[in-house]
Amino acid sequence: MISQAWQEKFIGAARPQPSGRVAQMVGSHIEIEGVDAAVGEAVEIELEGVNLMAEVVALRGQRLICMPLGSTAGVRFGAKASSLRRPPALIVGPDLLGRVVNANGDPIDGKGQITPVDMVSVRNSAPPPMTRSPIASPLGLGIRVIDSMTPCGVGQRIGVFAGSGVGKSTLLSMMVRGTEAEVRVIALIGERGREVLEFIDRDLGEEGMRSSVVVVATSDEPALMRIRAAFAATRIAEWFREQGKSVLLVMDSLTRLAMAQREVGLSSGEPPAQRGYPPSVFSQMAQILERAGNSDIGSITGIYSVLVDGDDMNDPIADAARSILDGHIVLSREIASSGVYPAVDVLSSVSRLESAILDSTQRKLLADVRGVLAHVRNARDLIDIGAYKRGGNPKLDRAIDLEPKITSVFLQDQSQITSPKEAWNALFEIFSDGAEF
Repeated sequence: MISQAWQEKFIGAARPQPSGRVAQMVGSHIEIEGVDAAVGEAVEIELEGVNLMAEVVALRGQRLICMPLGSTAGVRFGAKASSLRRPPALIVGPDLLGRVVNANGDPIDGKGQITPVDMVSVRNSAPPPMTRSPIASPLGLGIRVIDSMTPCGVGQRIGVFAGSGVGKSTLLSMMVRGTEAEVRVIALIGERGREVLEFIDRDLGEEGMRSSVVVVATSDEPALMRIRAAFAATRIAEWFREQGKSVLLVMDSLTRLAMAQREVGLSSGEPPAQRGYPPSVFSQMAQILERAGNSDIGSITGIYSVLVDGDDMNDPIADAARSILDGHIVLSREIASSGVYPAVDVLSSVSRLESAILDSTQRKLLADVRGVLAHVRNARDLIDIGAYKRGGNPKLDRAIDLEPKITSVFLQDQSQITSPKEAWNALFEIFSDGAEF
């Protein structure tokens, strides 16, 4: 059943509308004149065969600057264009579970059409601050080092920061399979085409797919499709939150979303700012990240991967994301090179809500573990060259004894999923002698 508001929009769209024409195409954007449309509305361009949908992203004089929602092959000067008087619509409903869709919400898994419950715009506002339920309970993600050292709360937003080839995508797949959330929405933004089926079959599996929705926009698709995929996944997660569900939203990656917005912004005439990123990139990031979180009836726990350029944690996108998110998990190339997976750098990672979701005993244990790892790291050079002799520092001696045991707890195969209780019990066992650290 389609809502009354959308019925009225469809009736309005059916009325005769004046048409315009394609006046110019530069790079990836199309300039249309003679069409009355607002920013964010959909425009249809008539081609031979299938018509092309585009979205208005900017205005320049008497022309609309539009980004295509598909291939621009066949677009010619003077092609007829008309406004649909509405944003591009997205279908939502429980039938999305178990399906793989593109940025427009159309199925691409060959399992037939999806029965819609409603049609919505991908653009939406974040829940008002005063209606957000506080984050007070932990959400298990099935990974020992994260559930104990950087615990995630229901409704929290956490970033996974890493360079290329450090195990970021593998870690995200473990979270998807190990989460306690009722619904999983996975957005694959700018991924290689070959990795999509691999992720679904190898990492997610048949059981995980039953409660998941996968939204895909591969790297060869237009920039606006990659942006739309991120917003579509967020809107689908919001719909399930409105049904009172606990949702895990995983987006891989926030960096590719920023790159797509940079392409749109620069091609529409926006001036570049930090490292070529226009200001709209950072405002868009805040808009999409703020939409996750708790509402008064449901929750969206957001996990966003961030590809740091050259392992530089002060990269503009990484820095902006870290300032908005409620915590960050840093993956270390050095740790990965030593054969420790997941390669989480515990001392560089932090959950801003650990004091709200952990009890006093767990917080004390977390501080002890961090103390052990910090002592060993600070003295690593002396230990490696044999310059440190036992007995010189009792705390360091104890840290050297405990550090391998802690590391063994954090080691976890990607096929292994554990509960938070198992992680805490294993760490408590290491410190069971009751000695203060």
